Amino acid sequence: MSWTKLKIRRKSPEQIEHMAASGRILAAVFLEARNLVAPGVTTGELDRALDAMIRDAGCTPSFKGYHGFPASACISVNEEVVHGIPGDRKLVAGDIVGLDIGLIKDGWHADSAETLPVGEVDSEAQRLLRVTEEALWRAIAAIAPGKRLSVIGTAVETLARAQGFAVVETLVGHGIGQQMHEDPQVPNYRCFSMPDPVMDEGLVIAIEPMINAGGKRVVTLPDGWTVVTADRKLSAHFEHTVAVTAAGPRILTDRPRWASQGER
Repeated sequence: MSWTKLKIRRKSPEQIEHMAASGRILAAVFLEARNLVAPGVTTGELDRALDAMIRDAGCTPSFKGYHGFPASACISVNEEVVHGIPGDRKLVAGDIVGLDIGLIKDGWHADSAETLPVGEVDSEAQRLLRVTEEALWRAIAAIAPGKRLSVIGTAVETLARAQGFAVVETLVGHGIGQQMHEDPQVPNYRCFSMPDPVMDEGLVIAIEPMINAGGKRVVTLPDGWTVVTADRKLSAHFEHTVAVTAAGPRILTDRPRWASQGER
């Protein structure tokens, strides 16, 4: 896609407030979800609980039926990078589970993700989670009006590579608003084949580093949705919806960092 073909829908301050209202509800859903992740819980049970929380808040799940996706949340375990379909799989101690959840309030989307440990996990899994979450925060900190979008991917890739991890390149973040996916695409690495627009006030994007413990290659399973690491090593995923403002980045799905809560 050429730069001239980008259709970036910048949001007014009033529209950003609408998105912030969506984001606050989604943040609350995530805080509750952290209490639900435990050994013995199935991914289907998690999805049903998340669906109920979203609807009880007067919102609609963004993902349910989106291009045919059958659930309200993407729940991805261990080597599953993203788009895991909830079902009968029981979580066991030592797993890591990625929750990717979106909702719509009054026509405005919010999108966020985090990967959580199930019970006690080994030190390498802990390190992968912390590095991926830190990569998200470093990417957010790099945002400012007048900067190129590529500062995001540079921040993520620099940290991941320094820690011996790989960044998934075939899946990227995105603009967001009244549509779940809008321009621009937001790579998590130094990408020279995509547009690199200047970030202006009113740009709202979903930043979502996906970082693998092994190589960067991923494949999609026969279900047509679940993306897994090609080498079947662990992957982690963290995401926030962020608005670019004159005062810097405003995190619309903000909540206490998972890592700040210590070992689980």
